[in-house]
Amino acid sequence: MEEPSKEFSALLSHAVQERLKTVIEKLSVIAEHRIDIIKNEPRYEVLQDVKGQLRFLEDLDRLEKKRKDEVEREMLLRAAKSRNKNEDPEQAKLKAKAKEMQRAEMEEMRQRDANMAALKALQGPRKKAKVDNADDMPLRQRTKRVNMRDLTFLMEQEKDLNKSNLLYRTYLK
Repeated sequence: MEEPSKEFSALLSHAVQERLKTVIEKLSVIAEHRIDIIKNEPRYEVLQDVKGQLRFLEDLDRLEKKRKDEVEREMLLRAAKSRNKNEDPEQAKLKAKAKEMQRAEMEEMRQRDANMAALKALQGPRKKAKVDNADDMPLRQRTKRVNMRDLTFLMEQEKDLNKSNLLYRTYLK
């Protein structure tokens, strides 16, 4: 058998690419319909929004930590500002810790300001976005999840695949 010509290879490659493109487009449509049907069904009721619940719990944890840090900070600042004549070692430790915390906050603010200034310097002067050519901006494609049921459904609908061994093997899995 001879090595296929470049023209044949290019033609075969183009045919495979087109076939894959149509299969993927059909799978995308099937997956979209599957998702739309479930969401628009009047009998469909969301029982648990796990992502929303997790986000809510994370926000609660973040707020609790922020509140706790704020209370500790206030306590340290009060201890640092108190003018007790007979200071005990605990009071001295609290004052030292409060001063260190204030130093760290000042350093963090200075570092943040320096970073913002550096970013602004790197970005250069701001340019206004063009409003008249909205078609030029590429839109981000939404990711669609295709599962095995979608593929099986497509294979059942395709004339070339509905009697193939591949379809029967998917039934066995």
